[in-house]
Amino acid sequence: MQVLKDILYKVPIIDVIGDTTLSINRVAFDSRKVDKGNLFVAQKGVQTDGHLYIEKAIKQGAIAVVCENMPSKLEKGITYIQVSDSNLALSFIAANFYGNPSEKLSLIGVTGTNGKTTLASLSYELFQKAGYPSGLLSTVEIKIGNKTIPATHTTPDALTINSLLAEMVEAGISHCFMEVSSHGIHQKRTQSLYFTGGVFTNLSHDHLDYHKTFAEYRDVKKSFFDHLPKSAFALVNIDDKNGKIMLQNTKATKTTYALKTLADYKAKILENRLEGLLLQINGQEVWVKLIGTFNAYNILAIFGIADQLGLDKLEILQIISELESVAGRFQYFISKEGVTAIIDYAHTPDALKNVLQTINDIRTHNETLITIVGAGGNRDKTKRPKMAHIASQLSDQVIFTSDNPRNEDPQIIIDEMEAGVSPENYKKTLSILDRKQAIKTASKRAKKGDIILIAGKGHEDYQIIKEVKYDFDDLKIAQEILNNL
Repeated sequence: MQVLKDILYKVPIIDVIGDTTLSINRVAFDSRKVDKGNLFVAQKGVQTDGHLYIEKAIKQGAIAVVCENMPSKLEKGITYIQVSDSNLALSFIAANFYGNPSEKLSLIGVTGTNGKTTLASLSYELFQKAGYPSGLLSTVEIKIGNKTIPATHTTPDALTINSLLAEMVEAGISHCFMEVSSHGIHQKRTQSLYFTGGVFTNLSHDHLDYHKTFAEYRDVKKSFFDHLPKSAFALVNIDDKNGKIMLQNTKATKTTYALKTLADYKAKILENRLEGLLLQINGQEVWVKLIGTFNAYNILAIFGIADQLGLDKLEILQIISELESVAGRFQYFISKEGVTAIIDYAHTPDALKNVLQTINDIRTHNETLITIVGAGGNRDKTKRPKMAHIASQLSDQVIFTSDNPRNEDPQIIIDEMEAGVSPENYKKTLSILDRKQAIKTASKRAKKGDIILIAGKGHEDYQIIKEVKYDFDDLKIAQEILNNL
């Protein structure tokens, strides 16, 4: 139970009608979840406008309403707070309602197009192993110490974030590692959070269905660093040309990592094999179980995070050598018949290119590389031909198939992908709508020593067709098919 005026602290308010000394037992932005004694925040969303549900929320028991536009009819006994931005208001209200938990632990935000999940998850693992009770807010899962909660969004809504952080504080968590998506930043879900550090991985083609232009996408990412406090650190991949842009206006301590250029944290790949990487990090050699150049960047960033947070450098390297790959991120197995199957979440042109280049770097080229790839429905269409072009350029054979078609026709998605295939690569490609059948076909084609890359869904254990979520796990299906041939 919180007093209304207290949970409005820092909220930019235009007008107040009613009593702000009311006791609020819960905050809600979904009218369906409102009950007696609640504060309802009306947000203008992508799908609908919460202002349309103010009357419903009051009927269900809301005693106060935060809105951008005052209703034409005001109910007696209800407090109305008019704000310029409901998303921003909810961010501060959520933090205040839960006691500003981000100020009571070390919160590290990881943003960028690729690598967020791996970086956040492995940082969590490292700190747990180092004896620091840690939390994780990621695409794959939410962790509160050893407790696991399934994740639904890359960056949850502001109420959920603060509720989880409050639970972490209550559980004695000292560090939390959080994926910060461009949607989450743009919708101000993270605006009121106090970050101890922010990390930038890279920037490439993604989410242009939402942000419209690459410049807007980049600037949204940059705004995360603009809002970091002076006491925080900003750690950026300076090999990415956008790394310097992220640091332009930040008040945080500026730190960099790189493989190719001078940086505070520098690594060199000495060996790159299917078994792992031999790296030299700031002059010290370490063998890690992760694979590929993109993971060399991830490991280097993890080293930088741990160093910025005060861990001993040799202890960091020792724990890094023990870390395992994250579910659905270059996760592989070798079948009874000697076929290597690799499952990876790569669902952007850059991520797919990184994974295929990594495979090509470590393979002998005496074997066949078969790539299975699709593209998500109701998402950025411009990346579809680019992904198909990359897959057909860097693979020996490609099967285009369904990803999560959602409300789109999967055949149209595949047609749009095929438009990116160069004429000389047509003969390499095949289209099979049914994803399981695509995996089965690749498995039957593969011989001993061959490699099958199943890209796009990674850790996801479902497939979304129309409005229905069906059970579908690339790893389990590939294991079942390949081990029963």
